Amino acid sequence: MKKLSYFIKNFKFSSFKTLFYIASKVKKKTKKHFIKLDMIYCLLKYQAAFYDYLEFEFYNLNSKQRNTYLTNGKNNEIIKKYNDKRYFHILDNKDEFNEHFKEFLNRDYLKPNSSLDEFNKFIKDKDMIIIKPVDGLGGKGIKKIKTDIPDLYEKYKEYLMEEVIEQHPKMAKLYDESVNSIRVFTFYDGNEVYLLQAILKIGNNGIVDNFSSGGMYTFLDYKGMVIVPAIDQEDNIYKVHPISKEMIIGFEVPMYDELVKMVTKIAKKIPQIKYIGWDVAISKKGPVIIEGNSYPGVFQIKPSFDTTKTGLLPKYKNIMKI
Repeated sequence: MKKLSYFIKNFKFSSFKTLFYIASKVKKKTKKHFIKLDMIYCLLKYQAAFYDYLEFEFYNLNSKQRNTYLTNGKNNEIIKKYNDKRYFHILDNKDEFNEHFKEFLNRDYLKPNSSLDEFNKFIKDKDMIIIKPVDGLGGKGIKKIKTDIPDLYEKYKEYLMEEVIEQHPKMAKLYDESVNSIRVFTFYDGNEVYLLQAILKIGNNGIVDNFSSGGMYTFLDYKGMVIVPAIDQEDNIYKVHPISKEMIIGFEVPMYDELVKMVTKIAKKIPQIKYIGWDVAISKKGPVIIEGNSYPGVFQIKPSFDTTKTGLLPKYKNIMKI
């Protein structure tokens, strides 16, 4: 019944456009037939969104392999089971998030609708600042702006304003126009915090590293080293960054042990939301929290990068009661 509900909810008129778009991309890659029918079958059988079908290469997997992959539908079921919606506002509202996790920010910020005097104190000695819509998602609306533009206060007083994070020189070497962050997935069972996985998000021709805004992502091992090429939303594969020309595979995130310790502490602060995706930057001062996601998203190593062709579900089932 859950699968049918997910199918009905996600297969809307607008889905036809995505269906045909993804099917055409898969067709070019594989020359296979009946792709659209298989995509609809996977949506119903495995709750695999159409982008899941492309990103996790369902077109090359058998039923046993497909069953091991965490899809968007299955991820939503985990969220419903373990994340109490009544507490989502702590993570979803950027202003409230900063207040709740102030000790882990390690940067200055100004709350929306602060006074002009508070604003002037905040921008003093700052050439650039970051402005964020309080309830923005996927990096949308985030801007890096100069503090000397006319009417800055009037234009952006309803936004959250933050000091620009000076990322660690090693992180900046990968791509220096955005802060390249690490998303760490945690599950807190009330006693222990489990680190489910960690991905490195890298900007590409923009000021944010979000996948939905043109960025790319790749995976880290337990020591913080990149183990596979990066991919973007269009399914392009990058072993070397196209702008910085830095090698992606083998890149080691600095201060990774400190990052893990910090996230382990943070995950216990909202026990009502057990499954969270934390975005962390590595600044010159060390790891700093950027945001937490009550809907952590689905990220898995592509089957073509993994000889076992096994998704995340076995690991999740071993840790969670799903």
